Amino acid sequence: MATDTKAILEAVAHQKIDTTTAQALLASGTTDDLGFAKVDLARTKRNGYPEVIYGEGKTAQQIIDIMYSLQSHQQNVLCTRVSPEKFVAIHQVIKAAVYYAKARCVVLNVQVMATTSTSIAIVTAGTSDMAVAEEAAVTAEAFGNRVQRIYDVGVAGIHRLFAHLTEIRQAQVVIVIAGMEGALASVVGGLIDTPLIAVPTSIGYGTNFEGLTALLTMLNSCASGITVVNIDNGFGAAYSASMINHLSQGGKA
Repeated sequence: MATDTKAILEAVAHQKIDTTTAQALLASGTTDDLGFAKVDLARTKRNGYPEVIYGEGKTAQQIIDIMYSLQSHQQNVLCTRVSPEKFVAIHQVIKAAVYYAKARCVVLNVQVMATTSTSIAIVTAGTSDMAVAEEAAVTAEAFGNRVQRIYDVGVAGIHRLFAHLTEIRQAQVVIVIAGMEGALASVVGGLIDTPLIAVPTSIGYGTNFEGLTALLTMLNSCASGITVVNIDNGFGAAYSASMINHLSQGGKA
Protein backbone atom coordinates (compact mmCIF):
# COMPACT_ATOMS: atom_id res chain seq x y z
CA MET A 1 0.00 0.00 0.00
CA ALA A 2 1.29 3.43 -0.86
CA THR A 3 2.70 5.39 2.05
CA ASP A 4 2.13 8.76 0.39
CA THR A 5 0.33 10.97 2.91
CA LYS A 6 -2.32 12.15 0.46
CA ALA A 7 -3.05 8.59 -0.68
CA ILE A 8 -3.42 7.41 2.92
CA LEU A 9 -5.80 10.24 3.78
CA GLU A 10 -7.86 9.55 0.66
CA ALA A 11 -8.04 5.89 1.63
CA VAL A 12 -9.42 6.85 5.02
CA ALA A 13 -11.92 9.26 3.46
CA HIS A 14 -13.19 6.52 1.16
CA GLN A 15 -13.29 4.03 4.08
CA LYS A 16 -10.76 1.75 2.43
CA ILE A 17 -8.66 1.66 5.61
CA ASP A 18 -9.43 2.49 9.23
CA THR A 19 -7.74 5.23 11.25
CA THR A 20 -5.56 2.77 13.18
CA THR A 21 -4.08 1.42 9.95
CA ALA A 22 -3.65 4.94 8.60
CA GLN A 23 -1.80 6.02 11.72
CA ALA A 24 0.58 3.07 11.40
CA LEU A 25 1.20 3.85 7.73
CA LEU A 26 1.87 7.51 8.43
CA ALA A 27 4.32 6.59 11.19
CA SER A 28 6.15 4.10 8.98
CA GLY A 29 8.79 5.54 6.72
CA THR A 30 9.46 8.58 8.88
CA THR A 31 12.25 6.97 10.91
CA ASP A 32 14.54 4.01 10.59
CA ASP A 33 15.22 2.52 14.03
CA LEU A 34 18.75 1.11 14.04
CA GLY A 35 18.76 0.49 17.78
CA PHE A 36 21.56 2.93 18.54
CA ALA A 37 19.99 5.63 16.34
CA LYS A 38 16.62 6.58 14.92
CA VAL A 39 17.39 7.96 11.49
CA ASP A 40 15.07 10.82 10.54
CA LEU A 41 13.89 10.00 7.02
CA ALA A 42 11.29 12.76 6.88
CA ARG A 43 13.64 15.66 7.47
CA THR A 44 13.88 16.57 3.80
CA LYS A 45 10.12 17.09 3.63
CA ARG A 46 10.16 19.20 6.80
CA ASN A 47 13.39 21.15 6.41
CA GLY A 48 14.45 20.86 2.78
CA TYR A 49 17.60 18.84 3.51
CA PRO A 50 18.15 15.26 4.67
CA GLU A 51 19.50 14.45 8.10
CA VAL A 52 23.21 15.22 8.46
CA ILE A 53 25.42 12.84 10.42
CA TYR A 54 27.66 14.31 13.12
CA GLY A 55 30.65 11.99 13.09
CA GLU A 56 32.35 12.78 16.39
CA GLY A 57 31.34 10.39 19.14
CA LYS A 58 30.13 7.76 16.67
CA THR A 59 32.03 4.65 15.65
CA ALA A 60 32.84 4.02 12.01
CA GLN A 61 30.32 1.17 11.95
CA GLN A 62 27.57 3.39 13.35
CA ILE A 63 28.29 5.97 10.66
CA ILE A 64 28.23 3.26 8.00
CA ASP A 65 24.86 1.96 9.19
CA ILE A 66 23.31 5.44 9.19
CA MET A 67 24.76 6.16 5.76
CA TYR A 68 23.29 2.93 4.42
CA SER A 69 19.90 3.86 5.86
CA LEU A 70 19.86 7.28 4.18
CA GLN A 71 21.24 5.87 0.94
CA SER A 72 18.60 3.13 0.80
CA HIS A 73 15.92 5.82 1.00
CA GLN A 74 17.47 7.75 -1.90
CA GLN A 75 18.83 10.55 0.27
CA ASN A 76 22.19 12.21 -0.18
CA VAL A 77 24.52 11.85 2.77
CA LEU A 78 26.71 14.45 4.47
CA CYS A 79 28.70 13.45 7.51
CA THR A 80 30.75 16.06 9.38
CA ARG A 81 33.67 15.78 11.81
CA VAL A 82 34.99 12.46 10.54
CA SER A 83 38.60 11.56 11.29
CA PRO A 84 40.82 10.10 8.55
CA GLU A 85 40.99 6.83 10.50
CA LYS A 86 37.20 6.50 10.56
CA PHE A 87 36.97 7.25 6.87
CA VAL A 88 39.38 4.43 6.03
CA ALA A 89 36.92 2.01 7.64
CA ILE A 90 33.93 3.70 5.99
CA HIS A 91 35.48 3.65 2.52
CA GLN A 92 36.23 -0.05 2.75
CA VAL A 93 32.48 -0.65 2.88
CA ILE A 94 31.01 2.33 0.99
CA LYS A 95 33.28 2.86 -2.00
CA ALA A 96 31.28 5.75 -3.44
CA ALA A 97 31.82 7.87 -0.33
CA VAL A 98 34.12 10.86 -0.87
CA TYR A 99 36.30 12.30 1.89
CA TYR A 100 37.28 15.95 2.14
CA ALA A 101 40.22 15.83 4.49
CA LYS A 102 40.56 19.54 5.29
CA ALA A 103 36.84 19.78 6.04
CA ARG A 104 36.72 16.39 7.77
CA CYS A 105 33.52 15.69 5.86
CA VAL A 106 32.22 12.63 4.03
CA VAL A 107 29.79 13.05 1.12
CA LEU A 108 27.78 10.33 -0.59
CA ASN A 109 25.64 11.59 -3.46
CA VAL A 110 22.69 9.39 -4.33
CA GLN A 111 20.83 12.02 -6.34
CA VAL A 112 22.24 14.84 -8.43
CA MET A 113 21.36 18.28 -7.07
CA ALA A 114 20.99 21.28 -9.34
CA THR A 115 23.51 24.01 -8.60
CA THR A 116 22.29 27.51 -7.77
CA SER A 117 22.95 30.35 -10.18
CA THR A 118 23.73 32.62 -7.23
CA SER A 119 26.67 32.00 -4.93
CA ILE A 120 27.82 31.90 -1.33
CA ALA A 121 31.13 33.64 -0.66
CA ILE A 122 33.23 32.11 2.11
CA VAL A 123 35.78 34.59 3.41
CA THR A 124 38.48 33.81 5.98
CA ALA A 125 40.76 36.07 7.95
CA GLY A 126 43.69 33.66 7.85
CA THR A 127 44.93 30.41 6.39
CA SER A 128 44.57 28.85 9.84
CA ASP A 129 40.79 29.27 9.55
CA MET A 130 40.63 27.05 6.47
CA ALA A 131 39.49 23.89 8.25
CA VAL A 132 36.30 25.61 9.41
CA ALA A 133 35.93 27.31 6.03
CA GLU A 134 36.20 24.02 4.18
CA GLU A 135 33.56 22.45 6.42
CA ALA A 136 31.32 25.35 5.39
CA ALA A 137 32.26 25.07 1.72
CA VAL A 138 31.73 21.31 1.46
CA THR A 139 28.42 21.62 3.29
CA ALA A 140 27.22 24.39 1.00
CA GLU A 141 28.28 22.49 -2.11
CA ALA A 142 26.62 19.30 -0.86
CA PHE A 143 23.38 21.29 -0.65
CA GLY A 144 23.65 22.46 -4.25
CA ASN A 145 25.19 25.90 -3.84
CA ARG A 146 27.82 27.58 -5.95
CA VAL A 147 30.67 28.56 -3.63
CA GLN A 148 33.40 31.20 -3.90
CA ARG A 149 36.39 30.66 -1.62
CA ILE A 150 38.22 33.84 -0.60
CA TYR A 151 40.86 32.94 1.97
CA ASP A 152 43.48 34.82 3.99
CA VAL A 153 42.18 38.37 3.64
CA GLY A 154 42.20 39.44 7.29
CA VAL A 155 42.49 42.91 8.77
CA ALA A 156 46.24 42.66 9.31
CA GLY A 157 46.57 43.21 5.55
CA ILE A 158 43.28 44.87 4.69
CA HIS A 159 44.35 45.58 1.10
CA ARG A 160 43.93 41.85 0.43
CA LEU A 161 40.23 42.13 1.24
CA PHE A 162 39.71 45.16 -1.00
CA ALA A 163 41.15 43.23 -3.93
CA HIS A 164 38.22 40.80 -3.63
CA LEU A 165 35.40 43.19 -2.75
CA THR A 166 33.70 43.01 -6.15
CA GLU A 167 33.62 39.22 -5.96
CA ILE A 168 32.28 39.29 -2.39
CA ARG A 169 29.59 41.83 -3.26
CA GLN A 170 28.32 39.63 -6.08
CA ALA A 171 27.48 36.80 -3.67
CA GLN A 172 23.93 36.29 -2.46
CA VAL A 173 25.12 35.61 1.10
CA VAL A 174 28.56 35.87 2.70
CA ILE A 175 30.14 33.72 5.40
CA VAL A 176 33.02 35.39 7.24
CA ILE A 177 35.29 33.16 9.32
CA ALA A 178 37.85 34.61 11.71
CA GLY A 179 39.74 33.77 14.86
CA MET A 180 42.08 36.00 16.91
CA GLU A 181 39.96 39.10 17.72
CA GLY A 182 37.35 38.33 15.01
CA ALA A 183 37.31 41.83 13.52
CA LEU A 184 36.92 40.78 9.89
CA ALA A 185 33.16 40.21 10.18
CA SER A 186 32.56 43.85 11.17
CA VAL A 187 34.77 45.14 8.38
CA VAL A 188 33.05 43.07 5.68
CA GLY A 189 29.62 43.76 7.18
CA GLY A 190 30.14 47.48 6.70
CA LEU A 191 31.00 47.06 3.02
CA ILE A 192 28.24 44.82 1.65
CA ASP A 193 24.44 44.88 1.30
CA THR A 194 23.81 41.14 1.60
CA PRO A 195 23.27 38.85 4.62
CA LEU A 196 26.47 37.99 6.48
CA ILE A 197 26.95 34.97 8.71
CA ALA A 198 29.95 35.25 11.01
CA VAL A 199 31.84 32.24 12.33
CA PRO A 200 34.31 32.72 15.19
CA THR A 201 37.11 30.17 15.27
CA SER A 202 39.21 28.82 18.10
CA ILE A 203 42.37 30.01 16.33
CA GLY A 204 44.41 32.45 18.42
CA TYR A 205 46.69 32.97 21.39
CA GLY A 206 45.75 32.67 25.07
CA THR A 207 43.29 35.53 25.46
CA ASN A 208 41.42 34.35 22.39
CA PHE A 209 40.02 31.85 24.93
CA GLU A 210 39.55 29.18 22.26
CA GLY A 211 37.27 31.40 20.18
CA LEU A 212 35.32 33.16 22.94
CA THR A 213 36.98 36.52 22.22
CA ALA A 214 36.14 36.32 18.51
CA LEU A 215 32.60 35.22 19.35
CA LEU A 216 32.02 38.22 21.64
CA THR A 217 33.52 40.60 19.08
CA MET A 218 31.16 39.33 16.40
CA LEU A 219 28.14 39.42 18.70
CA ASN A 220 28.98 43.03 19.60
CA SER A 221 29.55 44.17 16.02
CA CYS A 222 28.26 47.63 15.15
CA ALA A 223 27.81 46.56 11.51
CA SER A 224 24.18 45.71 10.76
CA GLY A 225 22.99 42.54 9.07
CA ILE A 226 25.40 40.16 10.82
CA THR A 227 24.26 36.84 12.26
CA VAL A 228 26.70 34.86 14.40
CA VAL A 229 26.93 31.09 14.81
CA ASN A 230 28.85 29.04 17.35
CA ILE A 231 32.63 28.73 17.56
CA ASP A 232 34.10 26.64 14.70
CA ASN A 233 30.59 25.90 13.38
CA GLY A 234 31.23 26.04 9.66
CA PHE A 235 28.45 23.54 9.08
CA GLY A 236 25.82 25.66 10.82
CA ALA A 237 26.84 28.77 8.92
CA ALA A 238 26.66 26.98 5.58
CA TYR A 239 23.30 25.40 6.36
CA SER A 240 21.75 28.81 7.06
CA ALA A 241 23.52 30.39 4.09
CA SER A 242 22.19 27.64 1.85
CA MET A 243 18.63 28.27 2.99
CA ILE A 244 19.02 31.98 2.19
CA ASN A 245 20.65 31.30 -1.16
CA HIS A 246 17.98 28.81 -2.24
CA LEU A 247 15.23 31.27 -1.35
CA SER A 248 16.79 33.64 -3.84
CA GLN A 249 16.21 31.00 -6.52
CA GLY A 250 12.47 31.35 -6.11
CA GLY A 251 11.83 28.56 -3.66
CA LYS A 252 13.23 26.08 -1.17
CA ALA A 253 16.07 23.67 -1.83
